[in-house]
Amino acid sequence: MSNNGEREQWGSRIGFILAAAGSAVGLGNIWRFPYITGQYGGAAFVFLYVALVFVIGFSVMLAEIAIGRRAQLNAVGSFKKLKGGAWPLVGWMGVAAGFIILSYYAVIGGWTIKYFIITWTGLMEAGAAGKAGDVFGGFVTNTPQVILYQAIFMLATIWVVYRGIGEGIEKYCKILMPALFGILLILIVRSVTLEGAGKGLEFYLKPDFSKITGDTFLAALGQAFFSLSLGMGCMITYGSYLTKDTTIPSAVGQICFLDTMVALLAGLVIFPAVFAFGVEAGAGPGLTFVTLPSVFSQMPGGPIWSSLFFILLFIAALTSAISLLEVVSAYFIDEMGWGRPKAAWLMGLAIFILGIPSSISLAGNLKIAGKDFLDAADFLASNVLLPLGGMLIALFVGWVWTESARKEVSNDGTYEFGLMDAWIWVCRTIAPLAIAVIFWKGLKW
Repeated sequence: MSNNGEREQWGSRIGFILAAAGSAVGLGNIWRFPYITGQYGGAAFVFLYVALVFVIGFSVMLAEIAIGRRAQLNAVGSFKKLKGGAWPLVGWMGVAAGFIILSYYAVIGGWTIKYFIITWTGLMEAGAAGKAGDVFGGFVTNTPQVILYQAIFMLATIWVVYRGIGEGIEKYCKILMPALFGILLILIVRSVTLEGAGKGLEFYLKPDFSKITGDTFLAALGQAFFSLSLGMGCMITYGSYLTKDTTIPSAVGQICFLDTMVALLAGLVIFPAVFAFGVEAGAGPGLTFVTLPSVFSQMPGGPIWSSLFFILLFIAALTSAISLLEVVSAYFIDEMGWGRPKAAWLMGLAIFILGIPSSISLAGNLKIAGKDFLDAADFLASNVLLPLGGMLIALFVGWVWTESARKEVSNDGTYEFGLMDAWIWVCRTIAPLAIAVIFWKGLKW
């Protein structure tokens, strides 16, 4: 709704938690988390990651949701209302990040649709023959096909956001998130019952703390920050639709728990399977679209497990994409007085158009200073805008908006948050310093 009408709200607490968890649960949990874990030694990395989620991730997410609920506005409008001055620039960075990230995220989301289809039309045979890499290369360099599937994915995203908070985002997340967990559990049962799966479970679940180095810590810190949809205005926007009687800290704890559970469960799908078939655990991004199809092709009923896995990836991508489009749409609804249909469709179309160069760049035809357009867009959003946004949000709550933040988190003194002082301290010092390290390390082009 515009500022002239009644603002939409979540219909239930569980609806908000599932939608926010859906925003946080993305390809990063299912695609990136397992291969980063593989590269950095398994269980010791997992231990660090979980600890950092509940210190840094929890603190920044709580800050974002408190800002959004107090202001009852989009990311830009929230800072404008609460403080003004230069602070709305933080919201602008979030809107810009949402716009840029969704432009290329939809490209990868389209891959999940394509892979679900070709699972039944030749992918398993190619995987069994060791040619899954050829299939992937042939697809991503076929630009018209990539753009087609990008368009299908964007249409699904626009449709949900167009439907609104209650009848769109909340309704569909209540269906999609339980489905995601159900598929994960089915795939885990299949994976852990494979012959030779025990080695993968040991690698994943038995920590070897001697493997923890500075690089391990930085990788875990980055994964904890990026996997929770922080710094891009998603949680500010979702928080703005919250009722005033919701206890934010417990809701944030549940969101962090669900997000972490998806990442951990994804590891239980992937590591037993890749160890059972003698595949390299730290195989990089290609693990998902090249390595795993080869693994599924060797399983009895391979097409079933492969199709379930790519449905899982599609759901994770879609729930995140919905929140990214909502960040952008909410700005135009609140600040420009647009209706929701106009904001969802026009911004969705604009984001789709911006994503076309990313689709083209996969064929090696479009580069910016040596990087593919898609990688350059990802660098700008993930390495610059998100860390800066997250750092400034933490500083805003820790130093500028502190007393109002305490009131908002305690529901104006009616709820006692036992970790209030620790949270403020983390926002003042630990979170900004940790995110500054992520920012500094990520600046290498």
